[in-house]
Amino acid sequence: MTTPFRIGLTRDFLKPDGSLGFGDIGLDLLDSAPHVTWQFLPQDLRELPLEVADQYDGLLVLAPKVSATTLDGCQRLTVVARFGVGYDNVDVAACTRNNTLLTITPDGVRRPVAVSALAFLLALSHRMFAKDQLTRSGRWNDRLDYMGMGTTGRTLGLIGLGNIGREIVRMTGPLEMRHVAFDPFATPESAATIGVELLSLDELLATSDFVCVCCALTPQTHHLLNAERLAQMMPTSYLINVARGPIIDQSALTQVLTERRIAGAALDVFEQEPIAHDDPLLKLDNVIVSPHAICWTDELFRGNGRAACQSLLDVAAGRVPQHVVNRTVLDQPVLQAKLRRYAAG
Repeated sequence: MTTPFRIGLTRDFLKPDGSLGFGDIGLDLLDSAPHVTWQFLPQDLRELPLEVADQYDGLLVLAPKVSATTLDGCQRLTVVARFGVGYDNVDVAACTRNNTLLTITPDGVRRPVAVSALAFLLALSHRMFAKDQLTRSGRWNDRLDYMGMGTTGRTLGLIGLGNIGREIVRMTGPLEMRHVAFDPFATPESAATIGVELLSLDELLATSDFVCVCCALTPQTHHLLNAERLAQMMPTSYLINVARGPIIDQSALTQVLTERRIAGAALDVFEQEPIAHDDPLLKLDNVIVSPHAICWTDELFRGNGRAACQSLLDVAAGRVPQHVVNRTVLDQPVLQAKLRRYAAG
């Protein structure tokens, strides 16, 4: 009798009452697959322990940490399918060391995150938050003091020109903006094909009307935008972050915004999440904030979920899935043996 391919889903996909919180995430794909069983983990955990991970062949993970403690000595687990494109909650080296694939879902996040960046850009340029507050507080006649900034001919600077950065360029194309980017992994030739000029980070900050952070969080990008770099931005410019909070020194940003040394910011992410309710950043009237959820739409969750489920099913059939982060693991004999076993049924 064939041993089922067991899949565990982290419990943060569920609401407190146990119902699915994100609509259609492609679980019908798992239901229709032969020799596959799945379940939500019995507890909502911040970090997955070894004894839980070792019960499954695959994990579909939202926010909990998958650490060396989770993985070292784990014999059964073969794939961690991260629901999303960021994987700072997963120890990649530990995955590789323990013959475990890590996959992400760039196709699912590309359009929703890019649209979110566009929404932030337009909200800032039209001073939407301030005008909302004017209306609610009965200050209708003060509206002349809150002129917005048109986008035509303005410069959008992207920190990161990867999957999401390139989609932001496509989404903002009709706005007739100048597009510049800082990305040490991009070439001037590849950037030029989509109408983007590569600049140094310092030059981008000094010349961009809108600066959008859409790069990965790595040791090299931690506090990439520190006090010194934030000081290079123009007093009329806006900062958008749809990537990860620690890329920006939040304390320095709070000071810059408080002192009106830039026009404003729109932030979906923070150094510590959830951000404390009494954080001084939240008291400012020139910042729009979102609880790491600005791109949460039915489109995002359906795309991410189906891509992650497909990765799990590929492994269950003995196939190498798309969008493997730690591709060096593919050469390891133990992983190859696992895939052959799954293929044989």
